[in-house]
Amino acid sequence: MEITKDYSSSKIRKKIFSMILPITIESVLQMIVGFVSMAMIGRISAIAVGALGLSMRITQIVWALFKGVTTGASVFVAQAHGAQNYKKLRQVVQQTLLSTIILVILLQIIIFWKAPVLILNLFHPKEDLLQSAVTYLRVVSWGLPFMAIMLVVAGVLQGTGNAMTPMLITLFMNIVNASLSFVFIFGKLGMPAMGIRGAALATIIAQFMGAMVGLYVLFSRGGILNSLFNKKLFNLDIRQIGDIYRVGMPTAFESIFWQIAALIITNVILSFGEIPLAAHQLGLQAESISYMPAAGFGIAATTFVGQALGAKDKKLGRAYLKETLKGAIIVTLVCASLLIFFPQLVMKILTDDMEVIKLGAKYLIIMGIVQLPQNVSGVLNGALRGAGYTRVPMIVAGIGLWGVRIPLSLLFTYYFHMNIIAIWLVMGADLIVRFFLSFTLYKTRAIFERDVLLEEYN
Repeated sequence: MEITKDYSSSKIRKKIFSMILPITIESVLQMIVGFVSMAMIGRISAIAVGALGLSMRITQIVWALFKGVTTGASVFVAQAHGAQNYKKLRQVVQQTLLSTIILVILLQIIIFWKAPVLILNLFHPKEDLLQSAVTYLRVVSWGLPFMAIMLVVAGVLQGTGNAMTPMLITLFMNIVNASLSFVFIFGKLGMPAMGIRGAALATIIAQFMGAMVGLYVLFSRGGILNSLFNKKLFNLDIRQIGDIYRVGMPTAFESIFWQIAALIITNVILSFGEIPLAAHQLGLQAESISYMPAAGFGIAATTFVGQALGAKDKKLGRAYLKETLKGAIIVTLVCASLLIFFPQLVMKILTDDMEVIKLGAKYLIIMGIVQLPQNVSGVLNGALRGAGYTRVPMIVAGIGLWGVRIPLSLLFTYYFHMNIIAIWLVMGADLIVRFFLSFTLYKTRAIFERDVLLEEYN
């Protein structure tokens, strides 16, 4: 996708829309399948929902690590693409893919064998919840390598401006996941009912098929790595990998901060009982109605700002950011209204437990109110990443999580003995604080006023 020199708002909006639409559709597809899967698990038992939640806290740390790595790759890809340095682009993709596969296999082995120790030491759950969580985590760990491959594929393709292909892969994968989940969880088409184990099995089969399609796209005729389908593919370039990880690791740490904070918050909420834990877990899933459609604007900001700066066109970068912010605000206002005005209706999609529905609805109202600052921060942070300032969003996340969310949650729970609503209010306050920090740091970095290229592409 070539960088246009037409600065008119209509042309820029059209180009942003051409990327945002597939990303938004992809996010909505993930949200829908997440809803469907959670609704099926929610009808097994509250224990099953809790087991899924505990296991996801661990697998999401792995996701966060490789999401950060692929963000680093995506920044290099965007700037190389903008500079039309396609040799550099291929090198970045090859080294990212190879290093990711090696690292994720090592992590999968650790998680599979240490699943009981990890869950017991992190959460101290009751025996029935522990057994269900270990069962799910061990099965779903086999899908981690395929998940990492899909993150690489999506990141590098989006870095070139190609959001349609990742969207189609996600569509295919989610259809497989939803279909197999129904069959495996409830025992349809002659299959035995496997419950939560069936949900995990459906997930890894879908991830495997999605990863295979993604690799085909990279190595097929016209694909980014087509010319490297030989011994060169397995040559590690430690310097190149170091550069990618140097840029990507702040984003990885930012996401890991989130996941570690989620571990602590989950432990706090677990102290309130299984119903609050289920309400929190289902509320997180329902909240995706707002933040997943808007998440694409942050990705678009990274891609288009990175490409514009790679092409040394800062005026175009400013124009892209302005239009991306407008789009994110409009989408957020529409989607957040569903959480604020129809919270119980949304929760009823996920469970038929009225106690969980009533409690979870309060979570959705609180989170709905703070969606706008959260999603605007996402766009500003995306622009900073595209310019190579990947450490700034990490710093913001660290201050919000460890300066607001975690200490206040622990204080309100164990010292003042407040209920779970107080924890959710603290989470909302954290997002507002981070919005002001993101805006301030974005202004101070003045990314369109100085040379912020990661390197020169000659």
